Amino acid sequence: AMAGEGSTFRLRCSLLGHGQDVRGLTRGLFPEGGFVSVSRDRTARLWAPDGLNRGFTEMHCMSGHSNFVSCVCIIPPSDLYPRGLIATGGNDHNICIFTIDNPAPLYILKGHKNTVCSLSSGKFGTLLSGSWDTTAKVWLNDRCMMTLQGHTAAIWAVKILPEQGLMLTGSADKTIKLWKAGRCERTFTGHEDCVRGLAILSEMEFLSCANDASVRRWQISGECLQVYYGHTNYIYSISVFPRCKDFVTTGEDRSLRIWKQGECTQTIRLPAQSVWCCCVLDNGDIVVGASDGIIRVFTESLERTASAEEIQAFENELAQAAIDPKTGDLGDINADDLPGREHLKDPGTRDGQTRLIKDNGKVEAYQWSVSEGRWIKIGDVVGSSGATQQTSGKVLFEGKEYDYVFTIDVNENGPSYKLPYNITDDPWLTAYNFLQKNDLNPMFLDQVAKFIMDNTKGQTLLSTSNQFSDPFTGAGRYVPGSSSGSSAIPGADPFTGAGRYVPGSASNEIPPVGGVDPFTGMGAYQSTATKVENIYFPKKDAVTFDQANPTQILGKLKELNGSAAEEHKLTEEDLIILEKLLSATCNTSAETPTAQQLQTLWRAVNWPEDIVFPALDILRLSVRHPTVNENFCSEKEHVQFIILLLKFLNPKGKQANQLLALRALCNCFVSHAGQKLMMEQRDEIMTQAIETKSGNNKNIHIALATLTLNYAVCLHKVNNIEGKAQCLSVISTVMEVVQDLEAIFRLLVALGTLISNDTNAVQLAKSLGVDSQIKKYASVSEPAKVKECCRFVLNLL
Repeated sequence: AMAGEGSTFRLRCSLLGHGQDVRGLTRGLFPEGGFVSVSRDRTARLWAPDGLNRGFTEMHCMSGHSNFVSCVCIIPPSDLYPRGLIATGGNDHNICIFTIDNPAPLYILKGHKNTVCSLSSGKFGTLLSGSWDTTAKVWLNDRCMMTLQGHTAAIWAVKILPEQGLMLTGSADKTIKLWKAGRCERTFTGHEDCVRGLAILSEMEFLSCANDASVRRWQISGECLQVYYGHTNYIYSISVFPRCKDFVTTGEDRSLRIWKQGECTQTIRLPAQSVWCCCVLDNGDIVVGASDGIIRVFTESLERTASAEEIQAFENELAQAAIDPKTGDLGDINADDLPGREHLKDPGTRDGQTRLIKDNGKVEAYQWSVSEGRWIKIGDVVGSSGATQQTSGKVLFEGKEYDYVFTIDVNENGPSYKLPYNITDDPWLTAYNFLQKNDLNPMFLDQVAKFIMDNTKGQTLLSTSNQFSDPFTGAGRYVPGSSSGSSAIPGADPFTGAGRYVPGSASNEIPPVGGVDPFTGMGAYQSTATKVENIYFPKKDAVTFDQANPTQILGKLKELNGSAAEEHKLTEEDLIILEKLLSATCNTSAETPTAQQLQTLWRAVNWPEDIVFPALDILRLSVRHPTVNENFCSEKEHVQFIILLLKFLNPKGKQANQLLALRALCNCFVSHAGQKLMMEQRDEIMTQAIETKSGNNKNIHIALATLTLNYAVCLHKVNNIEGKAQCLSVISTVMEVVQDLEAIFRLLVALGTLISNDTNAVQLAKSLGVDSQIKKYASVSEPAKVKECCRFVLNLL
């Protein structure tokens, strides 16, 4: 009798164990039918169903956080950990990873700069975390792979979607973002307050809940399909029933609500103000955690329902609960107008309907139960005086929870200021930060600190962690999708006429690259019996753009010099100097480039952007020469040099300049100095370069793919997994838009090089869904190198 009689949920059991609010729950994999809970008491607990009765037994208690634990998720089984792992996130900014049989963490993930309040696991060992520091991070095993930046306030909810590479984040900035391979693809707007929870319905749909007391159902494509109303206060968590679209929600209005076919079919009130979390077990039972530290399980199954005595005890506890009218959960209450006990003779009209009566001067609240056909007392409404903030985090300020938010008036007629405070904070430090933030006179320090201490009745805990780290990530980090470059590019070709100089138009003249030349195709007939050898990757050397026509370049430079403004004009002597530089670097003379030549070139590459391209082309060819490479990429000069090239990568600028700047960056990799500079500036260069994908110019796409390939060559030599993660994200993003098969081929070589001999990189590529992206190239007939290279890559994945 799975669903005894018309599906009403009743209490199955109440579990005591946690000393404070239960903040997170997740169904466990082992033991079967169990679950894991986490609490403000700094512990996580694993519960197993008790075979003999209807309860659960605490298997073990895990500790590793130095502050409240706020979220939990299960990492699926792997060869190394066949029973999976447990991940917990806390107010100490850390994530602890536990095996299911050890009370101490296996390892701890550090990197967030504020509370970690949400976790979600994906395939291949990936873990996604959301934090009050406004970022989400993607972890693989014990390393942070990428940081997702774009939200402007705390990230309260994260979920990895079933389709690989897709992730969702929900934030106190009221938006939800969809990320693909580490870049923000779409922002969902509609909620009017902090988004608190997310739940996945299918590959195409998901649910969100928020502090605006609504639940929304969305399509991945961006459309909001439905809004559900029912709760009367913040909704903290949402969980979906297995194999259907029905779901449960819990919130700050003391209730758990069950939603079927889009309607709220049952409301269960609890004797606790904040019902923080819920999860649904495989058998359809619902587990909820609340601010009273008790875990309660509800079931539709008659066999698992609690005994009559236990249910009576639960109802008595509920009846004695003190309800604070200020929360507004029961509407505006005017005690004088309330009817007496006789009002309860009339039946209710829907499940969960509340009714207030006045009995001997006392206000009582009742809720109608459809299944039982009676009014159940859910508590006494206490006067609005003396209501304390018993519950944690009752107060939200700028999207984060605090134990207190004080209003401080500095002088009679000035504005008042909000001062958020947690009992774990140092009152003096809080006062100091408050004065700084609001630009107030530091002489108020003693007063404000004393005010805090008086108003919290000295309720301070030992400060466990300094939460005043900078809430923004350091500048040097990889932040995918942070650049907002638009993709409007003037479509006109900047070059006309066949006899004119067109930089890099001879794109087929790419020089041979080591051994057999994969860049010009094999050419020879091969019977299928021949075992094709992987001559493609891992690639050992950088690929450069060497094709040159010095006469045409100089001709164009002279022509444009004639029309240049006076302050930019080069003298005859300058032009001769540049001609010498070209012959020195294109191997037509044995001379070494001189400092004078390089100074002249630097003046030329600083020309206005509409005429600079011949000078950029000279730079592209010269930088292959060790002397020039050393000069521009060395410690002294490199800042100016990189700023110059990055400026030309603006997708709104001229396509010729984008192309030549990308090629110059590729050619920097020929010497040690250039490689060192390229690797040091990888974040900046890659983040800017990827924006050039938006124009449909195949030569730009080939240059962008080559730049990625050259990075892959360097990253294959030094095992830098964050660098590889950035490259994989770029490959995945660029693959989506590129049509040209030469560009695709170079991206495939880059991909193969990155993942060769690196199991972490293979796992990461899989979790980003790169394998499904490249499958179609395994059947390309011409050129054969695309198909062959693709098959070798797929063998590794």
